[in-house]
Amino acid sequence: MNILFIGDVVGSLGRDMVNEYLPKLKDKYRPHITIINGENAAGGRGITEKIYRGFLEAGAQVVTLGNHTWDNREVYEFIDDAKYLVRPGNFPENNPGKGIAYVKMNTDEIAVINLQGRTFLPPNDCPFQKADQLIKEAEKRTPIIFVDFHAEATSEKQAMGWYLDGRVSAVIGTHTHVQTADNRILPKGTAYLSDVGMTGPYDGILGMDRDVVIKRFLTSMPARFEVPKTGRTQLSAVSIEIDKKTGIAKKIERILINEDHPFYS
Repeated sequence: MNILFIGDVVGSLGRDMVNEYLPKLKDKYRPHITIINGENAAGGRGITEKIYRGFLEAGAQVVTLGNHTWDNREVYEFIDDAKYLVRPGNFPENNPGKGIAYVKMNTDEIAVINLQGRTFLPPNDCPFQKADQLIKEAEKRTPIIFVDFHAEATSEKQAMGWYLDGRVSAVIGTHTHVQTADNRILPKGTAYLSDVGMTGPYDGILGMDRDVVIKRFLTSMPARFEVPKTGRTQLSAVSIEIDKKTGIAKKIERILINEDHPFYS
């Protein structure tokens, strides 16, 4: 069982990279399921129904979100009906949407869980306790459980990885937009990566116009960050091979595509 996970898609340039490279990545890695984090897909802030459906049409089976889930108010109108759109499960219980989705692939089923950290982010419910709850639910249906942990602090992400080692197939971090190089299989068989990275502008700062960000640092004055609409681009992803009978990860490989790291089929 192979899983392909594409990291935080930012703006139209990120969506263009998905459309261009997802068919090529599928040819190379042969994923049984493709997951995309789309919380920055609508101009860097949230997601729309058109973009969500566009990801599915491009070949994704599940779209995960994060702290920008509610930034685009259109999401309120369709999230409850979007079967394969997953927002952090540790948001308050009265929030619309869900924190887990199931995908059937032939005779196999995969559970995809989305959680959000609390360090340097809004104080939502405990992601560790919510993980226990959602994993207990998922284990009744499948041993293949993928966790997108959307968090700021590397320490919190590592803690989640160790906490869930042997209980889920993979814990992959999102949110910081910079791909880390610590991909590994933890001792009990969980694939781990602190951050998968982002898909979108290559020459911005975390996907935003670098001049505006630099000005903010120089002046400490308020500035509205915008996603560039032109320029060089990148795609960040990870491929994970899992034993479908046990849910244990067998291999994890980082994927980075940009002008300095060309894609080879």
